[in-house]
Order: sequence, then C-alpha cells, then structure tokens
Amino acid sequence: MTELVATSPGLYPLPDWAKEELADLKGRQKHDLISGDEGEEIVDAYERAREEVVGVQESAGLDRIVEGQLRWDDMLAHPLAVHDSVETRGIVRYYDNNNFYRDPAVQGELDFDGDVAAELEATAELTDESLQAVLPGPYSLADLATDEHYGDDAEFLAAIGDFLAGEVDAFPDVETLTLLEPSLVENAPEDGEDERASEAIDAVASAIDADVVVQPYWGALEEKVYAHLLDADIDAVGFDFVANKEQNIYNINEYGATDDVALGLVDGQNTLVETPETIRERVEWIDDQTPGADFERAYLTSNTELFYLPVNKSEAKLEALGEAADIAEVKA
Repeated sequence: MTELVATSPGLYPLPDWAKEELADLKGRQKHDLISGDEGEEIVDAYERAREEVVGVQESAGLDRIVEGQLRWDDMLAHPLAVHDSVETRGIVRYYDNNNFYRDPAVQGELDFDGDVAAELEATAELTDESLQAVLPGPYSLADLATDEHYGDDAEFLAAIGDFLAGEVDAFPDVETLTLLEPSLVENAPEDGEDERASEAIDAVASAIDADVVVQPYWGALEEKVYAHLLDADIDAVGFDFVANKEQNIYNINEYGATDDVALGLVDGQNTLVETPETIRERVEWIDDQTPGADFERAYLTSNTELFYLPVNKSEAKLEALGEAADIAEVKA
C-alpha cells in the first residue's frame, strides 16, 4: 500500500486581519517590505499570524506542518532578499503571472544568514506535529537573482546551492524539506546546465537529515531535465498534475521515478475547491496510468503555493487534502 501524506508547498496568504495590521505597521511601498530587522510590533503580528496558520493546518489534518512563509514578500526570492550581501532593486514580474518580486542583486559572498531557520524554530514551538521546511530550489533562486559578484553562471548556481545547504544545516528537526523549483519548467536549463542544476539540488539535499522533495510546477519537466533530476540524492520528485497530466505520466513511465512522489492534485491558483473524493480519484487515476511504478509514499499537495488564493479558499483546499489522505489507501 502506498502511504498517503497530506501536505502543502507553503506560502500561505496572510490572514485578513494580519494583512490590514501589517500594512499599517510596515507601510505599502517597496522600502517598507521585509528586510530581516523588523521592530517588535511587526514581529509580534507575524508571530500571531504564524500561530493561526499552524492551527489551521492541524485542524485540517495535514501530516506535515509548514511555517507558512507569511513574511516572504518576495516569494521564492526571500532568502536572498533579506541577506546582507544582497541589494533588492526594482520590481520584476514573477514568471508570466501578475505577481512581482524585488530583483535580488547578489553583490558579495553568500555566507550564512539563518532567517528561515529562525522561522522554523518558532514554528517548532507551536506544534507537536511533523514539520516540513520550504525553500526555493537552487536553480530557481539563481534564475530569479542577478549575479554581480561571482561572475560565472555555473559558479553562481553552485554558490546558491552552497548557501542553501548552509541554511538547512541550521534547521531544527524537520521531517521533510520541500524545494520549490518552478524555473526547471519555466526556464528549463540547457545541456550541461541541467546537470549542474541537479548537482546544486544534491548539495542542498545532502546537508539535511530529512526527506527531500523537489517540486517543479506550472507544467512538466523536459525529458533530459527530469532524467538529471533523478540523479540527485532526493527522496521525491513533485509532479504538477493540474497543469500537465500527459507529460508527467510519460516521464514516470519512460524514466521511472523516485520511491516517493509528490502529487500536485489541487489547483493552487483556482478558487474552485476540490472535494476529497475528487482528489482520491486523481490519485487512483495516476496509479492506473503508471502500472510499472511502485511508490512507497505519495505526498498529496497543491500544485503551486497557495498565496494566490483568498484565505477561506486556501483553508478549504487544505481541509480537502487532509480528508483525502484519510480515505482508505490505494494499492501501490
């Protein structure tokens, strides 16, 4: 039997009260965004919001609890945006959607920062459930950033991988680490670069004693990129079955898969709430379509982060995922 684990890729929308309170405390301009040295009132507001989203996940019956990344003004770029060696510049479109982030220009050595580790330490004090850490994958983070220090794409990617490895080494005990890698789909690495992307992911995965999930989204990986990703020392590859069913099924059947998988079955950008039964039907369809696979564990998750959605819709989707994993499990 395949073990079903209900989880999410994090990055939740701020609770409405927190959005209003923090807008008053922080302001609404570029220079008012998170920098890592916020005052007590702002820190307190985020702490109360974190406690709320942890409670929401527990109530939904999720098997992995994430911090929520409520402080992440810059979505995937956050670990760089708060770093002392990085200057955040003008607003840049986040891939091809209507969200934006500040361009993180790396101007010095990417040494240890510890911002995300501190978030996880605070989360660990709020719950006895299994924790899941969330980070941008090294390829996506390098893709989104501007290099003004290393001077070479390969060296920059390796430096980003080493930076993230140093960050995860400081994490408290977590059960799972999810690396979000949309750039592997949206700006697929070319020959040679695909192998380096896998090596950078491997560097991060090797730095932590936890199950590591790499979750691309907004489509399926190109065949060579997928094959190289399987070479990394990771426990699970994520598949966005909302955006592309056929190519993901093809990749699994043609090239195999990791022993564990993350199945993006809930639409993180659509307010239509899937029922638990619909989610389980999708699990069973994937099982039918991949007869040669023998998955030990399947993480049931949304295909993308949930911050695109209204709070009530994101919470309803979490509840559906929790209930779906509780329905009698399917055979591998």
